[in-house]
Amino acid sequence: MFERIRGKNMLKKLPNGIQNLREMIEDNYIYVDKTSIAHKLINTGKYYFLSRPRRFGKSLFVDTLKEIFEGNKKLFQGLYIEDKWNWEKSFPVLKIDLTIGEYNSVENINESIRYLLNKQARFYQLEMIKTQLVSQLFTEVVNAMKTKFQQPVVILIDEYDKPILDNISDPEMALKARNILRNFYGAIKGMDNDIRFVFITGVSKFSKTNLFSQLNNLTDITIHPEYATITGYTQDEW
Repeated sequence: MFERIRGKNMLKKLPNGIQNLREMIEDNYIYVDKTSIAHKLINTGKYYFLSRPRRFGKSLFVDTLKEIFEGNKKLFQGLYIEDKWNWEKSFPVLKIDLTIGEYNSVENINESIRYLLNKQARFYQLEMIKTQLVSQLFTEVVNAMKTKFQQPVVILIDEYDKPILDNISDPEMALKARNILRNFYGAIKGMDNDIRFVFITGVSKFSKTNLFSQLNNLTDITIHPEYATITGYTQDEW
């Protein structure tokens, strides 16, 4: 592991704010191997939720999951998962980063989510879907991805709570944002047959607001001892 972090006879660069695994590996940045945790999550469950403060490495872990499911073996040479994953098999990945968008009105929230979903549809060259309801669009995109690739879809949602946090000083607008997101995330439960894996991250836990009332099969690993080191690094890892 120390060879992977520091390299052989070469000094690796310290990453600062880099959230892309490919960039870290290919540009010789230090990367602390978290693929043993990713491997365990993938093989022991299907629906997960993780809350961590900003800049704790959530986005990098999400991107690591994406690269694993897409079968990009060359990025994982020397890492734990290299000889423990079937790299011949890949899955379509729907990655939604809610840091992208404006969320100061109902119209902007819906339009921002539609943009992210349609961006993925364009990337996978899916037939564009006309529906205006973001929950229906979500379902249609996932169904289209599964149909095209004949594999269940991996759903990765980063910063799930940003539309609410952006309106935290406006309780009325925050409530409207919560209601939109509740319907949006609730659509996941009805797509179980089309889904391989779901991982949702954010800054806060809104358990008392019923945000995930419809998606009640999420496993919350936020304070689970087995996943305490999912982000950051320990003294032993360094």
